Amino acid sequence: MISIIIGLALLMFFAYLGWSIIWVAPIVAGIVALMSGLDLMDAYTNTYMTGFVDFAKAWFPIFLLGAVLGKLMEDTGAAKSVAIQFTKFIGEKRAILGVLVASAVLTYGGVSLFVVVFAIYPIALALFKKADISRRLIAPTIVLGAFTFTMTAVPGTPQIQNLIPMNTFKTTPMAGTIIGIVATLIMAVGGYFWLKFRENRLTAAGEKYTEPNKSKENEDEDEENLPNWILSLVPLIVVVILLNFLKIAPIPSLLAGILAILLINIKQYKTFIPSMNEGAKGSVMAIINTSAAVGFGAVVTSVPDFDNITDMLLGISSNPLVSESLVVQLLAMITGSASGGMGIALQALGGTYYDLSQSTGMSPEAFHRMASIASGASILPHNGALLTLLAVTQLSHKETYKDVFVVALIIPTIAVIVGIIMASMGII
Repeated sequence: MISIIIGLALLMFFAYLGWSIIWVAPIVAGIVALMSGLDLMDAYTNTYMTGFVDFAKAWFPIFLLGAVLGKLMEDTGAAKSVAIQFTKFIGEKRAILGVLVASAVLTYGGVSLFVVVFAIYPIALALFKKADISRRLIAPTIVLGAFTFTMTAVPGTPQIQNLIPMNTFKTTPMAGTIIGIVATLIMAVGGYFWLKFRENRLTAAGEKYTEPNKSKENEDEDEENLPNWILSLVPLIVVVILLNFLKIAPIPSLLAGILAILLINIKQYKTFIPSMNEGAKGSVMAIINTSAAVGFGAVVTSVPDFDNITDMLLGISSNPLVSESLVVQLLAMITGSASGGMGIALQALGGTYYDLSQSTGMSPEAFHRMASIASGASILPHNGALLTLLAVTQLSHKETYKDVFVVALIIPTIAVIVGIIMASMGII
């Protein structure tokens, strides 16, 4: 147990320093193996790489197609067109709500979190300037819209955090619909009111909009050159309808979305190949990062005493949803990745929780939804998506993490607790 604790602490420490998990994870896994008396080479070539490859084999097509769809949405201007129109509907003075809704719409449509960051930031910058709101609130607003409820709680979201539990629990993306809706309301409404509270406090203190060191406003496309926003919504709607209402598998659903955006923007055909190439490259980095975390989890679960830890976690509460949510949340926190932490947890204990759902009469849908929600209630300072966001927005942890902590950790944790209570009462 000491080796596992040290390994997890080292992984979190080095990730916090900004070291890539791609090479840190196998090294720390080796330390865990040595301290646990495992054969080092076997732990790496067999255990670690088996966990790594199995996850990549199962999920690379989803990562690939999702990244390609997102990149095409970005490069054709479709993502920006949708975002701008939604902010216009809501009003320039409601900058926080506009950025929140635009981020949520893109994420629910299947656009990856990283693409949403790049697509939304220039719009957020312009809106916050017009509303004269402190720029430090841009990061937590995007986090709330893209990294929380649309990633994990809204029923039917095509984000990977909602798709991973499907194999384990034999469910669909709509699993735990009622729990998901309630959790969404808790996160979205609670987070929005917190950000409005912070806006009022900062404004009263005299803190208003300030220009970033290197403004990217002059790099924005002319709105007149952007595609029609209604047509730009079509690929996102196609994915959601096929995935959730026609019950089509994720791969053909994402392929249909890609085909739709290609047809709608056929005049930009010269940009298709470069965009798809870049999307493919981005998917490789994303899957390798997550697979590295899962490989580390495979070594941890092979430690002889891990069964004792499993028994301890299962014994935390007579309600298995409590232990499942806690395990997923903690591992997602430690690895700095919602999908990576969930992958480790379900690889180690997913079969156990599925068996418990069958023996206790609890719906597998509840286990699916709680694993998904808990994975997102995990954004610590070393979270990979957060680090990318801060780099793009030119903000620091000191300026933004207090608000990120509230909207992406505290409030989602409340949603987890409420979800467990509802599932325990048979409300799914």
